[in-house]
Order: sequence, then structure tokens, then C-alpha cells
Amino acid sequence: MKLKSIIVDDSSMQRMAVAKLVNNHPHLALVAEYSNAIEAKNGLKNHEIDLIFLDVEMPIISGFDLLEALENPPQVILITGKPDYALKAFDYDVTDYLHKPITLARFEASVKRAVAKYEQMNRVDEDEEHIFVKSNLKKRKVILNDIKWIEALGDYIKLVTDEANIVILSTMKSFEKQLPSEKFLRIHKSYIVNLEKIEKFNSKNVEVGGRQIPLSRNKKTELAEALANV
Repeated sequence: MKLKSIIVDDSSMQRMAVAKLVNNHPHLALVAEYSNAIEAKNGLKNHEIDLIFLDVEMPIISGFDLLEALENPPQVILITGKPDYALKAFDYDVTDYLHKPITLARFEASVKRAVAKYEQMNRVDEDEEHIFVKSNLKKRKVILNDIKWIEALGDYIKLVTDEANIVILSTMKSFEKQLPSEKFLRIHKSYIVNLEKIEKFNSKNVEVGGRQIPLSRNKKTELAEALANV
């Protein structure tokens, strides 16, 4: 994974120095360099960019002016020769702030922060727990966290999610073995619920997504203990 990056700086020497650092970093890909904010703003219309290395002190339009002009800016690492800009920098929700001259160690620390932020913002379903079920002769991937409850339907069971109801041929007992016990609990002979989806409960029912689901009398204590550990 590489963050698509641009450099915006009116100094050709500074652009060259930052470009060398970017090109030598395994998690960065240099897309373009710009010598002023106007060029950069136009360039951002043509490229999807993850990270801007942005000089603050540029003539006519400063780095801060550019940030104010962007509707949905990518991550920004500000570069400046004046330490007194640091507080103002974080008013713009920048990822980091580098003071000239830039050291390799400080540069790598900034990029590490940018990569972590990117991964947090772009976390994908593949990282989530899932199972595969067979429904209508096809295998379907089901994210466990999407399941609200499971309901018995004779020889079948129904998985209820926000997106769809998925009916599969299975017993409650065998399907229950596929589920993590810390997340799911069988609260009735005909119902298994996702503990994280429970909104409230009393001695007779559990409420999930506005639906009342029956609670067996002998499961109330177990449910209370399980919810305390969620």
C-alpha cells in the first residue's frame, strides 16, 4: 500500500529534498510536484491524492490559504521554517507539521502517522470476522457484525441483517457452533441474538432493531452476564 502524494513548495531546492525522501519511502508514491498553490489546486482536480506535503510560506497564496480553498482536502503534512506556525497548523486538522530542515527520522515519523490514519479511515470488510453460508445454492459471505439475530424456521434458519434476510438449511445447534460465543447468545430455542445489537431487555423480551424477541426465563441471568462483558 502506497499513499499517492504531491509536494507543494515554491522552492525548487526544497521540492527536490522532499521528493527524494518521498521516493525513497516504501509507503509513498510521488504523483506530482507544484511550485504554487494555484497549480496544486488545479492538479488536485485531476488526481486522487492521499497526502500533500505543503509548504506554508509561499508567495501570493500561502499553504493555509490553499487549505481553506479546498472543500475536501486529503491528509496534509505542513512544512515550514517558522516554529510559531505549529499551533495554527493544527487548527486545520493537519496530520503533522515538519520544521525545516527536515530530518529523516522526523519525516518517517510523520509518514507513519499518515499511514496509520489512512488505514483507520479505509478499513475494509476483509479485516472483519465473517462466515460463508449456502443460500439458494450459492455461497454467500456474511459479516458477523452485520447479523442482528438468527431465527429458527423448521429445517431452516433465517439470518436477519440490515441488508437482507438470508435463509439457509441448518439447525440452530450446528449454526451456533460457527458463531463466537462472546458476541452471540442463544436466548430462546428459536432465537440467537447479536449481543452488540441489543437495545434493551426485560424478563420476557429482548429488543433488537425495534423488534421484540422472546427471552427464555432460564436465559435472563446468562444474558445479563454476557452483556456486562460486551
